[in-house]
Amino acid sequence: MSFGPRSTVLVTGANGLTGSRVVARLAQAGQPVIATGRGARREAIADLPGVEYVETDLARAGSLRDAIERSGPAAIVHCGAMTDVDACEADPLQAWTANVSATAEAAMAARAVGARLVALSTDYVFDGEAGRSYVEEDRPNPRGTYARTKRAGEEAALLLGVDVAVARVAVVYSARKGSKRTFAGSAAEALLAGKEVKAFSDQTVSPTLADNAAEMVIGLLRSGEKGVWHCAGGSAVTRFDFARALARTLGANEGLVVGVPLSSVALAAPRPRNSSLRVDKIRRLLGSAVPLDLSAQLERFARERVR
Repeated sequence: MSFGPRSTVLVTGANGLTGSRVVARLAQAGQPVIATGRGARREAIADLPGVEYVETDLARAGSLRDAIERSGPAAIVHCGAMTDVDACEADPLQAWTANVSATAEAAMAARAVGARLVALSTDYVFDGEAGRSYVEEDRPNPRGTYARTKRAGEEAALLLGVDVAVARVAVVYSARKGSKRTFAGSAAEALLAGKEVKAFSDQTVSPTLADNAAEMVIGLLRSGEKGVWHCAGGSAVTRFDFARALARTLGANEGLVVGVPLSSVALAAPRPRNSSLRVDKIRRLLGSAVPLDLSAQLERFARERVR
């Protein structure tokens, strides 16, 4: 099946951070969209033209595959996942069902209807021990249930699909109305209220504004390229430095940001110390300005807050 500007795209996880922005960007471009998600259609994708909403549950076997095979889209963007790292650690079976089995369903259904598939993954497929940002060719070494299931989901997509790309995103955040609450949003509220914000000083990541992640994912979808791609923000920073940059952007007091080590918090699941991603490959494909650096992201984030 060929994929063009009037072809229908099915987006899973449409109520989520990246999924909602993929749906919005496609709809705004006039692309017919079937948005799927658990529960009712949420505010983040409410009132978008040309969008049909279908309720699905990744934890229910066959739910996603049935939705894809019934609708027969030309392309699928699989954003849906169980992303709460500590919740995954507490419930490996649910994490496997949502992150591996559902991705396998998406890939097999895409094959059955002849659809192109872009499946989202995560920076956490790396253990963070390299001491540098990771490129697509680096060998994954996931630690913890979330990371291991997302890596298995990558393999499911690549092995079972035909026309497949995997898009790794990282530390996704948004300030858009109706979007899921994230550290960036909570930190912004605290900083503007003059309250202290604690942030890890020894964990380096590639923060990614949800709208920018969606821009890269859609660009990858339309390119026809296959394989693994890093679709993350263009800056590698500690969470502490991210919070300080956020304070500066908002005109808040940087001194309210307090750096703490990962070891200071009892976390159920392991976190990589440096899972930042190199984005040279997606830059070459879509243009040097597409993966936004941190300052450009935060400026856009600040504008989102006042809409």
